[in-house]
Amino acid sequence: MQRIRPVTSNIVEKGMEKLSSVAKAFTPSPIQELSHLARRCNAINLAEGFPDFPAPPHIKNAAVSAINSDFNQYRHVQGICDQLAKLVKEIYSLHVDPLTDIAICCGQTEAFAAAVFAIIDRGDEVVLFDPSFETYEASITIAGGVPVYVALDPPNWTLNEDKFMKSISSRTKAIVLNSPHNPTGKVFSRDELEIIAGACCTRDCLAITDEVYEHIIFDQEKHISLASLPGMQERTIITSSLSKTFSVTGWRVGWAIAPAFIASAIRNIHVKITDSAPAPFQEAALTALTSPSEYFESLRRDYEFKRDYMVKLIAGMGFRIRFKPQGSFFLFAELPENCLLSDVEYVQELIKQAGVVAVPGCGFFHTNLSLEKSSQVGYQKRYIRFAFCKSNATLSAAAQNLGKLLGASGCLMLN
Repeated sequence: MQRIRPVTSNIVEKGMEKLSSVAKAFTPSPIQELSHLARRCNAINLAEGFPDFPAPPHIKNAAVSAINSDFNQYRHVQGICDQLAKLVKEIYSLHVDPLTDIAICCGQTEAFAAAVFAIIDRGDEVVLFDPSFETYEASITIAGGVPVYVALDPPNWTLNEDKFMKSISSRTKAIVLNSPHNPTGKVFSRDELEIIAGACCTRDCLAITDEVYEHIIFDQEKHISLASLPGMQERTIITSSLSKTFSVTGWRVGWAIAPAFIASAIRNIHVKITDSAPAPFQEAALTALTSPSEYFESLRRDYEFKRDYMVKLIAGMGFRIRFKPQGSFFLFAELPENCLLSDVEYVQELIKQAGVVAVPGCGFFHTNLSLEKSSQVGYQKRYIRFAFCKSNATLSAAAQNLGKLLGASGCLMLN
């Protein structure tokens, strides 16, 4: 008797009909598509933005102590809010009520998503700067909002005021600002921040900021929170987390700081979605947030050393480093001028030939840049993001692998 095989493709197609339009629109990012190849080649990971070195011992010990003390159930640790209010007053001169103006969430990602869900209705436009971290668009799309991208001008990723102002319409509800910026490492200048703040105030827009790299900033630059500019605290939602500053990206403790009525809405949404950030890690957050100033200076100094090491390494491969990161822990490098490969093709060769994986820049750029001239579109496939939030041993191993491949021209020896 002949066995009838199920037609898998038909089953998948019928199943896809059950998905929402949003789910159908989401596709794997370039880093997800390359991760399988990287694993097969056991590649050194300079792609994903998380450290491969240990978190600070005193913070880990605080988490272990919290678990052993049975802080393992749903929990809100008000002390985090109290300490955050103290810090933003000391650093940014912002007066925040810890009882009403702060929502603790499961990482910055959830804080950002909850902020979007709290203020965006279907059809509302949200302005973002391109290149842009992909999760912003996802949250806006799920909320029914319309992302509107304003391309920053390479190579220094400067904000063009005219282009920015033209992107704002009567439907603009919010502007998203990530500074220090992923993927470029740009720190928005005070002049640029004043342009954004001016637009928010005159056009009655809100702002959502992602400030997770606020303590990772180089060359004596200083992070300026958009909320600290005149007229902006009452219209800004600050989102941040422990993840980058304390090398605990898996702990998922983040927060949103906002006017009381918005913070209340964010808390209500957070409770409906996840209910509670991890209890023992909230307890450990108290230890982290009370770290001495020497910790933050050491963090900045260590990452500045890694940045300089990475810049020298990648420049030696023939990459064009026309913009040196001012903050974050990423280098957004331009492919060698004589390289004919796209960013995706180059990363594939890096994995295969050098056993090193990075992120193609195209995943950070977006297609609806209607104001861009066609002659400028090519740069969207000319950048690769390298993460240098890795141990010195990892960076050294990557340098050794890459060094074996370089020809006299500084290019990969392609087959």
